[in-house]
Amino acid sequence: MTDSPPAALTSQERRAFWLFMLFALLLLGAGIGLRDPWPSDEPRYVLAAKQMVESGDWLFPRRGIELYSDKPPMLFWLQAAAYELVRNWRVAFLLPSLLAGLLTLGLTWDLGRRLWNPRAGLHAAIGVLFTFEFMFQVKRAQIDPLVMGWITLANWGLLLHFLRGPNWRAYWLGCFAAGLGVISKGVGVLALLMFVPYLFARLRGWDGVTRTSGATLHWLGGLLAFLAPILAWGLSVLLVAKARGMPEYASYVDDLFFHQTAGRYGGTWSHPQPFWYYLPVLLLHFFPLSLAYPAALPRWWRDLKAGEARVLLPLAWTLLVIVFFSIPSGKRDVYLMPVLPMLALSLAPYLVEATQARWLRRLAFGVALVAGLAVTAVGAWALLGHSSAAEAWLQRKQLDDLGHYVWTMFVAMGLGFLVAALWFRPRRGLHALLAGIGALWLVWSVWAYPLLNDSSSAAGVMRHARELAGAGSEIGLVAWKEQNLLMALGPVRDFGFRLPRNQQYAAALRWMEEAPAQRRIFILEQAMDAAGACLDRTKATRVGNANRREWYLFGADAVVAGCVPGAAAPGGNEEDNDP
Repeated sequence: MTDSPPAALTSQERRAFWLFMLFALLLLGAGIGLRDPWPSDEPRYVLAAKQMVESGDWLFPRRGIELYSDKPPMLFWLQAAAYELVRNWRVAFLLPSLLAGLLTLGLTWDLGRRLWNPRAGLHAAIGVLFTFEFMFQVKRAQIDPLVMGWITLANWGLLLHFLRGPNWRAYWLGCFAAGLGVISKGVGVLALLMFVPYLFARLRGWDGVTRTSGATLHWLGGLLAFLAPILAWGLSVLLVAKARGMPEYASYVDDLFFHQTAGRYGGTWSHPQPFWYYLPVLLLHFFPLSLAYPAALPRWWRDLKAGEARVLLPLAWTLLVIVFFSIPSGKRDVYLMPVLPMLALSLAPYLVEATQARWLRRLAFGVALVAGLAVTAVGAWALLGHSSAAEAWLQRKQLDDLGHYVWTMFVAMGLGFLVAALWFRPRRGLHALLAGIGALWLVWSVWAYPLLNDSSSAAGVMRHARELAGAGSEIGLVAWKEQNLLMALGPVRDFGFRLPRNQQYAAALRWMEEAPAQRRIFILEQAMDAAGACLDRTKATRVGNANRREWYLFGADAVVAGCVPGAAAPGGNEEDNDP
């Protein structure tokens, strides 16, 4: 089979694509620069990137004084590189996710137009953009959007070769992208599962798949392309760690390559969920794309019986990845992000027809109308002061003085759905639903980000801590979280992150004794138990609440002279680990 390039795009098709990408940039990029990193993962990753820039050591990420071995460094590299370009962390930390999201959308469109037609590609890309899981995750600084981008690029190259080939350059690029996915997060290797349905279709003699002979070296070139980024990074880590010869580097290598990567899939220890956990994810988190499932099921069956490889490869790969993540006990909805573009691609040939169905348009209109009424009612009810639950939530988030703005925001989001429903009417119900979703994300991004930033990050608490300590004082962190060190102003010192709290506290006391007039200790309320009666709490100042935690500051005058603290409260700094 030879590569049969798609028909040249018309000016209208080209214009439609670029308008879509511009609209995607608006939705995904809205709010960048208006907030700091929010827990749980964002501050951890940005702190590692920030310390790379400050130290000049881009090979070994750090979290404070400790090496950070929980994740490969690709995201940290990209965030650090983005900072070097824009010199603003509030902007830089979200840029890798934004670019990965735009890359994913462009590749989804391109695959759809090459395998089917430009209209099918555009519908598939629109389906990906408005899916709740996609929008929610791409607007955050997580590793998973980046992994999704690399895996989608890998699938793009493999599918062009398998279905529109031979195209060896695309194949090698796809394998190389899978390798980049591995050094972003180990599951990047899942892109190579595309070989399974390809070999099945080829062995069964299905039409439309690439058949090559005498190209062994070309196929092996894909293996080399896959291994190239992994070996370049891995061997560099091993050689430099060995050259430095320090125990912490040996522990870093052991933890990263064996515990965190090789051993984590079979021994997941967090987020335990039942085997069927991903079924509601596919329905609810992939909404509104999931509205197309009923129309697609009979068409999938029909085309698979007819030997349609263009449907088999993305659909079978999607199922294989879902099964892969369903086997271990630890599961999270975000793990399925790489599945979304291929699922949309397997729906692409039917989306145009499905969106014309009367029942689907009316259902979408009904969802938009109900969502608008519900969100508007909740916001108005809270705004009028009738909801005790709403008031309690504001108190927990320390937003008592901002309640009016919070609930007005809810009303605005609800009105976005209602205006869209009234404008487009049931005849264009899908337009109403998508417009309402777009309005919701725009309002959330430009309104909620600055409004909730101090309570959702440590910015407000660390600013207050600096005010209390004074400009010339150094602050020592005990039982700290990544956002505390990241958002700290002025000189700070940490005593380890994984170290048990009592050991951190003891080290902090020794440090403060060296210069008691210029040093203060910033500590989690629960960690003060490690001091027991050896700390006069009446002389400790409450700094504030952030991320459901109370923080205090004290100086040498709060430490009882000659008193030896008792046994520690168990544990160090709690951390949510995800595979």
